[in-house]
This record gives sequence, structure tokens and C-alpha cells, in this order.
Amino acid sequence: MKSMKEEFLEILSKYQGILYKVSLIYFKNNADREDNLQEIIYQLWKSFPNIRHKESIGSWIYAVSINTSISRIKKVSRIEYRSDIPEMPDKSNFIDVMSMNESLQILLNAIDNLDEVDKSIMLLYLEEKSYEEISEIIGISKSNVGVRINRAKETLKQNFKKQSHGK
Repeated sequence: MKSMKEEFLEILSKYQGILYKVSLIYFKNNADREDNLQEIIYQLWKSFPNIRHKESIGSWIYAVSINTSISRIKKVSRIEYRSDIPEMPDKSNFIDVMSMNESLQILLNAIDNLDEVDKSIMLLYLEEKSYEEISEIIGISKSNVGVRINRAKETLKQNFKKQSHGK
């Protein structure tokens, strides 16, 4: 039988991408992202013994990651929000990577203009989470999720139009 530590590390390994995505959305520089990742892992470890529904681990990890990130931003006023993306890992096709970076940068800049809750909702929406899952993770009603997604989409469209006309 696995120890609690082994089980936690296995889950952490499987879902580590969530932690990186959330930190990328909320934090500007690598040092702040790394600090946030450590804090998320600490918060996950603290609450791990109390998790009841092992089938909803992904939702739990999103909720802890988002709440930890938002709390960190509120506590530490020196943290700068993310405005650029980190360097990508080695890729074989440089042109594709640069194109992806530019598109990702435009999307991240547009999302950066949303409030913290809407950022979280759009992150989960882009991860193709259902309205019900988003509702559970964020702690708002399913209908409110739908309304906020529609409003955020409209805001994002307006931001894209401004960026494309600005070039």
C-alpha cells in the first residue's frame, strides 16, 4: 500500500501542469511564479489528508492553485502581474514556436485585463472544464459561470479588436 507521501507525489506529478498554468496566468516573473508554485504545493500538502472525493482531484488542485495565487497577490503588493510569457522549452520548429508565443502572448495580455475571478474562470474554460466543474472550483452558481464567461468573451473580443487596430 502506498504511503500518503507517495500518493501525494504521484498526484502532484500527474497534475503539475495545472500549477504551472495558474502561475503563468497570475505572475509576471519567474521568481514570483516559483514562489507561488511552492506555496501551492504547500497548501495542497496541508489539505491533502482531508480530501474526500479522490475522483475530483483535478478540480481540487485547480481550486487550491487559484485560491492560493489570488491570496498571494492580495498579501504581497510588490508582486507584478504577468505581462510576458516565459521562454518555451526546446522545440524543433522555431517559426511555429514564435507564432505560438505571439498568439499566446496576445491571449494572455487580453486575459490579464480581466478581474481575478474572471481570469480563473477563463483559465478553466480554456481547459474545457464544464460550467458545473467551474462552478464547484470557483464557488459561484453554474448560471453565474455562464454569464461571466459570456461577458469575459465579449471583453476579450473588444481587447483583440483594440490590439489589431493598434498595430
